[in-house]
Amino acid sequence: MTKKYDALIIGAGHNGLVCAFYLARAGLKVRIVERRDVVGGAAVTEEFHPGFRNSVASYTVSLLQPKVISDMRLADHGYRVIERPISNFLPQEDGGYLKLGGGLERTQAEFARFSKHDAQVLPDYYEMLENVADVLRDLALKSPPNVGDGLKTFIDAARQGRGLMKLSLSQQRDVLDLFTKSARSFLDSWFESEAVKAAFGFDAVVGNYASPDTPGSAYVLLHHVFGEVNGNKGAWGHSVGGMGNITQIMAKVCRELGVDISLEAPVARVLVDGEKVAGVRLESGEEVMADRVISNVGPKILYERMFDDGDLKPEFKRRIKGFKAGSGTFRMNVALSELPKFTCLPEPGEHHQSGIIIAPTLDYMDRAFLDAKRDGWSQKPIVEMLIPSTIDDSLAPAGQHVASLFCQQFAPELPDGRDWDAEEGKAADLIIDTVEEYAPGFRASVLGRQILSPKGLERKFGLAGGDIMHGNMSLDQLWSARPVLGHGAYRGPLKGLYMCGAGAHPGGGVTGAPGHNCAAEILADRSFLGRLFG
Repeated sequence: MTKKYDALIIGAGHNGLVCAFYLARAGLKVRIVERRDVVGGAAVTEEFHPGFRNSVASYTVSLLQPKVISDMRLADHGYRVIERPISNFLPQEDGGYLKLGGGLERTQAEFARFSKHDAQVLPDYYEMLENVADVLRDLALKSPPNVGDGLKTFIDAARQGRGLMKLSLSQQRDVLDLFTKSARSFLDSWFESEAVKAAFGFDAVVGNYASPDTPGSAYVLLHHVFGEVNGNKGAWGHSVGGMGNITQIMAKVCRELGVDISLEAPVARVLVDGEKVAGVRLESGEEVMADRVISNVGPKILYERMFDDGDLKPEFKRRIKGFKAGSGTFRMNVALSELPKFTCLPEPGEHHQSGIIIAPTLDYMDRAFLDAKRDGWSQKPIVEMLIPSTIDDSLAPAGQHVASLFCQQFAPELPDGRDWDAEEGKAADLIIDTVEEYAPGFRASVLGRQILSPKGLERKFGLAGGDIMHGNMSLDQLWSARPVLGHGAYRGPLKGLYMCGAGAHPGGGVTGAPGHNCAAEILADRSFLGRLFG
């Protein structure tokens, strides 16, 4: 007789593992089916060149929820994150550089080299961001009010609106600006130095196929300051052993609770019985029956590729068709014979342990987007380089290094019928050339490289359009409207169907929040009172 599960989770990415943990801890029988031969989704560590290992896609830590870390007792199993000595290092086109981070006074001193005004207003800017971020951090582990839930919609909206109502009028204006303005117009109201604006504006285009002039891009800037490392708010760090160490630990914790994890088990179809899900059919033909099916894949993949015609209502299918996904991201991992020698700062130092940003101005970022819209990719791409082997010698042979290159803007689909499989090598060469301009000799130091175009990211990790966020983080696709208004509280359009991935609130990044929140809703649905007041 076929074994039936209380919950079947599609995808063993970090959110699927987090969701499985909470459900299994509550006593549910849980199975995860994963199409790849390794758990972790986009948070994996792999050898990409003989002797060289790196975090293949997700590559840095900040947004993972402290509650999730604590509840899963990750530190007891070897979870360790090393904070960057400074946040970011930005070489400039004139041969100078800017460093961001290392404490307020140090950053002020750095900014003063570019603008005394910008140094003076920096404390007020940080305070403004923290005031808004604190309110939104509080919402990250709460399910959004779900339009159509009657009384519960109003109860949830009132609860979650209290934090915003406590803000002063000036702070509420800041919230409105961050959600609606472009990153440039928002930063222009604070700073005068182009280098300083670029240092903050870079966060507005990370994983965002947009210009810093695009309305709403200021919110993406805010999304990236939500996190913390070892209790330090806004900090970023490196997971020792790479990002895959985190998800391997999560899988171990889940298995200890009895979760069944099946690898190389891609889902062909979600099985539907009337208005309710019944399980899934794997590509192998095996059918796995479950009371609940929980998707950790993005909405575009789930609803456009995993259901038979007629399973979903036409109106819902039309809404999903309009859900925007595609982040313009191109990922490379490179094996290096030596550290890059930047013209502006050639000797080894703390800048090699930071986020190295090649995007010296907002105009540079805007041109990158316009190039991609016209030609398919930027003539001068935006590049963030991390060199985790400077602090984690397990990743590369002695004296050598690995680097993550997180690059933008690259169109999810190339114009004129061109294909990424045929052209990704040209784009990769251009990225290497871009770094070479700021660090002569970099090209010669590359021993091997792993290339993931937007198409490659979709093929390897199931990210529609290469979208690392599972869908654009625009105002029309946030909170109760992520992915579709009326299904913003992790429940799909069929009974027993749930969503626990980054295509649900609060969105992308290695946070664990969608997995946590989805599990809470599933457990609340087990009782009438929990559904009404949970």
